[in-house]
Amino acid sequence: MKWKNLIKVALKSIMKNRMRSLLTVLGIIIGVGAVIALVSIGQGASASIEKQISGLGSNLLMIFQGHRRTGGVSFGADSHRSLTLEDLKRLQQEAMLLKNISPVVRAGGQVIAGDKNWSTSVQGVSPNYLEIREWALSKGEFVSQRDVLSRRKVAVLGATVAKELFGVEDPVGQRIRIRNIPFLVIGVLKERGQSMGGQDQDDVILSPYTTVLYRMSDGKNISSIMTSAVSTEKMDAAQEEIKRILRSSHKLLPGDEDDFVVRSQTDIVETATSVTGMMTMVLGAIAGVSLLVGGIGIMNIMLVSVTERTREIGIRLAIGARGGDILIQFLIEAVILSMLGGIIGILSGVGIGKIIANLIDMSIIVDPLVVFVAFFFSGAVGVFFGFYPAMKASKMNPIDALRYE
Repeated sequence: MKWKNLIKVALKSIMKNRMRSLLTVLGIIIGVGAVIALVSIGQGASASIEKQISGLGSNLLMIFQGHRRTGGVSFGADSHRSLTLEDLKRLQQEAMLLKNISPVVRAGGQVIAGDKNWSTSVQGVSPNYLEIREWALSKGEFVSQRDVLSRRKVAVLGATVAKELFGVEDPVGQRIRIRNIPFLVIGVLKERGQSMGGQDQDDVILSPYTTVLYRMSDGKNISSIMTSAVSTEKMDAAQEEIKRILRSSHKLLPGDEDDFVVRSQTDIVETATSVTGMMTMVLGAIAGVSLLVGGIGIMNIMLVSVTERTREIGIRLAIGARGGDILIQFLIEAVILSMLGGIIGILSGVGIGKIIANLIDMSIIVDPLVVFVAFFFSGAVGVFFGFYPAMKASKMNPIDALRYE
């Protein structure tokens, strides 16, 4: 009953000055709300990034061309055309930890079908490209090994290209022209949507890599090589194996810098999540300042409350209340005040997070642990900043308190 009465007295005091109490905990509300919203959005963004990266393929390892230096000046990624068919052959013959390997030869141009045309990207790939990317066909068939060997002019359309060129009509069996070169459409890819960078993955045409390499490119260099490791556990070892084979193929000496780049899904995930994690931490620290300001506000108002209720404190002490009772009374009041702010902040944070997520078309993840920590921390703020005013009230002299005007 004693604790029940103390809580009732605390709530009565808070409700007596509703506006002042609300303004007092405004910093707590903003701080807790900001923490919940930012962490939820950050975790949702990280999960979305991981989902999109995992959608690239299973155990994916990507090999890109390196950069070129001239006179100490670096010309950036892909400036050195270092990947060739010889590299592809060496990887196919020597790599023991790679399950699938597909070159990617990129080209582009205007595509014409009847009276319609569309500018898109053309990628030359091998028959196992779809397995590496874990992609599927919605209709038709994919590039075969025979198509590769004969450099056959066949094309598999992405969903966007098929829609722009043929609308609702079935593209399979139709003829298109890419750079005025006739191609036969043999299949259509399933819709995949936008990539992590906001690019339309369906705005593409896939064709045998030999066709693109010799009919639409220089006949020498490969843009990149897509591979998949035999298992997730072998990803790092496979990455090192690729580096060893390519360094040997390019005749690089031990001290020479790699003229190619090998990236894994793990690397991309770690880079992307580290960026979002860093932003969340920085914004969370800023939100923490709001909690500090809110705590100081609670301390100030509690000091004012102690001053206003000096005669009440004196009466309580005079009729037998101990200093510890007064301490607990004001401490409970500070804790309830801050925890009410924490509850409002949690509800506000979840609501704001959902609104922002809807605006940017992204889901949020509300972690129960984060909610619990935020609520616990709001109570801790009340204890920390309410202790001094409560201690001051408990040490009052009853006679001086009763004489206070």
